Amino acid sequence: MTATAPFVDAETIEQQLTAARAAVAARPSVARIILTACGGSYANMMPIEYFLDTRAASVESRAINAAEFTSRNSSRIDADTVVILCSHSGTTPETVAAAKHARERGALTIAYTFDPASPLAQESEYVIAYQHGEGKSEAHIGPTLLLRLAAGIVDDRDGTSLSADTDAAVASLAERAPALRQAYADRANDWAFANRREELIYTMASGSNYGSAYSFAICLLQEMQWVHSACIHAGEYFHGPFEVTDVDVPFIALLGLDATRPVEQRAIDFATAHSGNVLVIDANEFGLDDVAESIRGDFAHILFNIVLRTYADALADHRGHPLSVRRYMWRMEY
Repeated sequence: MTATAPFVDAETIEQQLTAARAAVAARPSVARIILTACGGSYANMMPIEYFLDTRAASVESRAINAAEFTSRNSSRIDADTVVILCSHSGTTPETVAAAKHARERGALTIAYTFDPASPLAQESEYVIAYQHGEGKSEAHIGPTLLLRLAAGIVDDRDGTSLSADTDAAVASLAERAPALRQAYADRANDWAFANRREELIYTMASGSNYGSAYSFAICLLQEMQWVHSACIHAGEYFHGPFEVTDVDVPFIALLGLDATRPVEQRAIDFATAHSGNVLVIDANEFGLDDVAESIRGDFAHILFNIVLRTYADALADHRGHPLSVRRYMWRMEY
């Protein structure tokens, strides 16, 4: 994993975002947008697929794992396709290969990474190098910049005005993010202490929040804490997964603000009735009444990411297992 990438300033990022948006606008024949990545970066693509699917009238969208994207070799990847890729370090082999495959098929490629000199950046036509690490701005990290690009694309294609609302919400993160971490610090600490010896923790969500729950399960619990986990789609909960619910089975359930909130609420109602260890994180407590209703539900997933990371940091502390520790990742060939 690249650790020495230069810190990209906000002005440069804004220029890159503008260039990528213009490149998509210059292809009026674009009919589909593919969002592809692996792991946590793939999870970041899921809410963007939801956003595009519920907003864009003239293009279809699909989020897909990068390894499958290349091996599937879909016949629909062509000059009428925009492929948006993401790899934090820009070195994920499957995502680099996906960029190469997309370009060979004539698709327009836009890469997200924190390293503008990475292999993924070099393999893609346009790069948006987001900020990472000490001094980063929440307005210039991967998830927020993905949402802003998606809003811009929909505005350009369908004549909407989502970008202004999205930009205003993102700008509020400078004050909103630290306040949210502080508001949840004690709750996260209490939950982490109580669950520090749990060997299995499920997560559950739907809609634009599913990616946040998925990322927490596979990255923060499985990868970084070696805790067994699975992300359950709230709409699928009653079609098999609810049979694992028991009085002491721990769940983390997200309750968002988009159109699928009733789907999440139904699953939460059952889980809390049959398990005494269900953590419900409700976006109604995030104080988003000042965010435009047009994007409030989609914006909530960024706040879920911030809150869930607070819980992960607390769990790592109480388990005595730093989030940076790995068995296999970056330690051997695989």
